[in-house]
Amino acid sequence: MRYGFLAALGLLAALIPHPSQAQSQGSGTLTLTRAVQRAVAANPRIAVADRDIGIASGRRAQSGVLPNPEVSFEVDNVLGSGDYRGTRSAETTLQLGQLIELGGKREARMAAGSAELDAAYWQRAATRLEVISDTAVAFYSVLAAQRKIAIFGAHISALERLTPFLQRRVEAGASSPAEVARAQVAADLVHADRERARTTLAIARLELATLMGAGAPDFVQVSGDIARVGVPPSFRTIRAAIESNPQLIRFTALRAQRDAELLIARLKPVPDLRAGVAWRHYRDTNDNAVRFGVSIPIPLWDQNLGNISEAHESRAKVEAELSAARASLTLTLGRAYETLTGASRELGILRSSALPNARRAVEVMESGYGQGRFTLLELLDVQNSAAETALRELEALLNFHTALATIEGLTGTPLRLSSERAR
Repeated sequence: MRYGFLAALGLLAALIPHPSQAQSQGSGTLTLTRAVQRAVAANPRIAVADRDIGIASGRRAQSGVLPNPEVSFEVDNVLGSGDYRGTRSAETTLQLGQLIELGGKREARMAAGSAELDAAYWQRAATRLEVISDTAVAFYSVLAAQRKIAIFGAHISALERLTPFLQRRVEAGASSPAEVARAQVAADLVHADRERARTTLAIARLELATLMGAGAPDFVQVSGDIARVGVPPSFRTIRAAIESNPQLIRFTALRAQRDAELLIARLKPVPDLRAGVAWRHYRDTNDNAVRFGVSIPIPLWDQNLGNISEAHESRAKVEAELSAARASLTLTLGRAYETLTGASRELGILRSSALPNARRAVEVMESGYGQGRFTLLELLDVQNSAAETALRELEALLNFHTALATIEGLTGTPLRLSSERAR
């Protein structure tokens, strides 16, 4: 006799729509592609990166601006005594001055500004990849939570359909009334598990909505094929691709920026020329004259050695930070790759042996229980095992897709997987 447990589990694929059906589901269904598009367009972290680009662009524009000229007005020989009483002997001077930077200081500032702007662009690219990866992880978390609730629902339906049959057996004297209570306890526990899964789903939906720049979930469900997996390429192949990560390329721009800042520090002791031209009027003789002036500081006490040393250390720090970033990314990539391959192997075992055996065990146990060959406890145990196996597969699938999204976020390119048919 069959109680519908396997049939209910078999309907899970229908409960999670395929991406190709997304458009027909209406605006309430969210696909991975649409979620990523919304996140890239509205995620606050990308908006922050855009503002950093604007800030660096402003600094770059300001770095090439010439110093402003200076104008001054002076009156000498006034308000004194004798011949200098009042303004009879006043000398009036109107002067125009200009600071002339020497040694290539302006060009060095412009180089530093350009490198800072490049670094800001690369940082935005890195942030964009992180947002895409985080969105994919959040999307599959929602998808897995939806499927988990469906698994619990199928289990509950099977247990509830068993209750009328148990009642008839009790009325016929073939079973103890305790068996009805035992079946109800089993159903209640699964109900509790489903409520916990609904809480997990609510949190996952909120996380996904936040990544898309929304204050609350504005979708009914997500649609995707979480069951489809594949065999990843070798770690060496993936490891080579990590060098294209914008986080590492960004250090090229940072290195150029620190080089320019070091040059600025070295050029600061080079004295700048201040030139001026003035018009002077002598009131006592009513004569006019032109005065030229040039001044240049003597770099005697301040050689800017402290700032030069700081710039040297900042330049060396970039190299150390590059090594640290590369090591961190490689470690993260290694962990994700091991998780991916481990989940792939786990799915291979579950799909080749555990899941088929669980199905056969349920079939045999349900048939035998209807014939009186097995107890209710044995039937419930087998049904629980089948549900746990399905949940174990779902956990492995979530681990697989989370690791896959992490790797693609680190390499910046879709990971090519060998074809493997989905369950």
